[in-house]
Amino acid sequence: MAFDTETRGKLQRFVTEIRGLLTDDFIRQLQQTYGMDPASGEVAPTESLKQLDDARIETAHILREIMEHYLATEANKDNAARMAVLERIAREQAFTVLNRLAALCMMEARGLLLQSVSKGTQSQAFQLYQRVANGALGDTGETYQHFLNSLFDLYAVDLPGLFDRFGPQSRLFPRETTLTKALELINGSEIARLWSEDETIGWIYQYFNSKEERKAMRELSQAPRNSRELAVRNQFFTPRYVVEFLVDNTLGRLWFNWTGGQTGLRDRCQYLLVKPDEQPEPAKRLRDPRTIKLLDPACGSMHFGLYAFDLFLEIYREAWAWEQTHGPGCLDTETGGSVDLKPLNQTYADQDAFLHDVPRMIIEHNIYGVDIDPRAAQIASLALWLRAQRAWHQAGVKAKDRPQVGRGHVVAAVAPPAEVDLRKRLMEELDPLDAELFEKTLFLLKGLPELGVLLQVEKELPALVRAVFGEHGDLFREEDMAQWQKAEARLRDALTEFTRAARSTYQGRLFAEDALQGLRMIDHCREVFDVVVMNPPFGGLSLSVKDYLIKRYPNSKNDLLAIFVERGFLMMRSQGMIGAITSRTCFFLKRFAPWREKVVLGSATPIVFSDLGVGVMDDAAVEAAAYVLEKN
Repeated sequence: MAFDTETRGKLQRFVTEIRGLLTDDFIRQLQQTYGMDPASGEVAPTESLKQLDDARIETAHILREIMEHYLATEANKDNAARMAVLERIAREQAFTVLNRLAALCMMEARGLLLQSVSKGTQSQAFQLYQRVANGALGDTGETYQHFLNSLFDLYAVDLPGLFDRFGPQSRLFPRETTLTKALELINGSEIARLWSEDETIGWIYQYFNSKEERKAMRELSQAPRNSRELAVRNQFFTPRYVVEFLVDNTLGRLWFNWTGGQTGLRDRCQYLLVKPDEQPEPAKRLRDPRTIKLLDPACGSMHFGLYAFDLFLEIYREAWAWEQTHGPGCLDTETGGSVDLKPLNQTYADQDAFLHDVPRMIIEHNIYGVDIDPRAAQIASLALWLRAQRAWHQAGVKAKDRPQVGRGHVVAAVAPPAEVDLRKRLMEELDPLDAELFEKTLFLLKGLPELGVLLQVEKELPALVRAVFGEHGDLFREEDMAQWQKAEARLRDALTEFTRAARSTYQGRLFAEDALQGLRMIDHCREVFDVVVMNPPFGGLSLSVKDYLIKRYPNSKNDLLAIFVERGFLMMRSQGMIGAITSRTCFFLKRFAPWREKVVLGSATPIVFSDLGVGVMDDAAVEAAAYVLEKN
């Protein structure tokens, strides 16, 4: 089903209304229940909240620790900063609740979940749950809250970023009257049919921030002033046909070339541009699909990854058939890392066992995504998980027989933890050299919320490691990256243990989790990709990282879109492909001449180019072009 203007308008009205409903509720809860006022920034001591029971007192303590954790990254800690942080808390709680309810609706529509949300407290699954509870969990409203929480806990195993009830975005639950109204909105007849569509969750993300909010941000400052403004101002959903055009001519084209054109993708990819007489020479050894890596460096709701998932399903099927025809060893399993892959027919007993595992492998091996907005990471992980579940459902694999999907490779580029006291406490528990490495790593990641993958970690990390361990230190005698990998493993263990320690506070857990996210981001930046597809941010450079970007990307410094394209080449193997939709002006304005000459034509070959014009990306006032470049 196409998301035409009328359909998008209905969804936008729904998102606007439910966002206001949930946000207002959480602001009132912060003010009236927990003594934290977003309107003034004033926070009452928890000792004064004598009316609260033990559970709510604990929540009050945790909310204050979340606030302090967010404030630690702010230069000022005044009332204005507190107001902004409290508004952020309410907004994040609202977005998470909306995403959870939407996710459950999408699961119902795919036959993954018995009716639980679509009829509220009259839903079949809840009726069964209520009979078993038999009044032990309180009245109907209280029991329904317990029921939803049990579902959240169930799905938190696969999707902790969205469903973990103990995360910082999940500490509040809507009041009963608010939840009732939210369920009425989410089950409204105008949008009921949309829950079966994969794109719906992406459009929800697009519309959670309003056009008016983006306009106000642009009026206040020509360039983004922080990571949130950068994310909101560049939040434009990529149309499906553009996604298919770019993925067909990058991932689809690579597989077409490697197989010598002997692939079903030739007919499956409707936008793959193939000359009538084209017959490429097949590779001597076909790439094992587990080694193919695709990155969306500004992934949003993972629209590119969802379509790439479809192509990967076919690629895996063909790789199995290729190995059966040509024998073991015909697939190149070289990963460039420390993981050794056995041939497919030595890994799986038969084709059924292999196909049974393919959806899991796609998420855990092939699709990578990064976004500076943690809410996007929530949605992207959900979207891929739902796509995997649909693949199993279509193959007739029952829920109990489906492999558990790992966390995958969607990462939010969050700020490194800034609490000095917690950093010192952790460093006291580390070996002195590891402690020094940890401190230098946090400093390296300082601009991560605005930079994301633009932070050139792979170039700076070797020098950082040598500065700590020396050129030929006694502790390590291997190359720099091997030293880093060993030290990183120790840091991960220490951070994980830090969160589990009995004396660890909730803020300590947030500190450790943000540090672990930073380590995951470093791993992403060190990967080498075959395909990069994107709808990158465009326009002026964020003020806080402008100097860094100008220094690292002198040929692309005029616009974020140019920098993202150059960064894509730096993260890609030779003959890899970039597919991007950006403003078309970069191809003719004089100020982009160094980028065109030294980046686009200096390191790549243009493969396809489509001049799309205005009105392609919803309300983005930009003339767009979609193009594919091959790295020389």
